[in-house]
Amino acid sequence: MAATTGVEIRLLRRGDDAVLRRVAEGVFDNPVDPALTAEFLADPRHHMAVAIEAGVVVGFASGVHYLHPDKPTELWVNEVAVAPSHHKRGVGKRVLAALLAEGRLKGAGQAWVLTDRGNAAARALYGSCGGKDAEGDIVMPEFDLKG
Repeated sequence: MAATTGVEIRLLRRGDDAVLRRVAEGVFDNPVDPALTAEFLADPRHHMAVAIEAGVVVGFASGVHYLHPDKPTELWVNEVAVAPSHHKRGVGKRVLAALLAEGRLKGAGQAWVLTDRGNAAARALYGSCGGKDAEGDIVMPEFDLKG
């Protein structure tokens, strides 16, 4: 694994919108939308840890912590992504660790993430951070809410 010297890990907060104006190719699925960025960062239950090298975001982990009337706070890890140029350099592990630390700080007793069973890279990353596959045969129904 190559060193991550020069890669800063940072948790974004309200007002950090400008950080996401310079993002390496392959980090996000779509172009970053300034209005959605501002809305995301303004919500105290949304969290994003980013990896920045030379002023460019080269990786991130995002998540949401939530409460429920009969369960303790949990952190749902929504997504972890790293620019192809920074694969196998520990960037994914560092942004995920920062996100998990923020979940702990916010009182989450558990964090969880969904991934495809065949996504070996993601499963290796989650395992390296202490994640264990849930028991049972998880199924993820999706609902189209657009129409």
